[in-house]
Amino acid sequence: MPKMKTKSSAKKRFRFTASGKVKHGQAGKRHGMIKRSNEQIRELRGTRVMSASETQRINRWMPYGD
Repeated sequence: MPKMKTKSSAKKRFRFTASGKVKHGQAGKRHGMIKRSNEQIRELRGTRVMSASETQRINRWMPYGD
């Protein structure tokens, strides 16, 4: 069987933790910061762990856990 290809867009956006969960960057910090509260901006820092249902989809896109 030929090798499965990893989706290029997925490997740029997602990383796996050691336990197999998926980390992703926070959405909503690209523009329009003036209308957001400082508290909201602080909460959007860093990365988050994706929900279990969404993780199944990412696992299909990244079969080798790149």
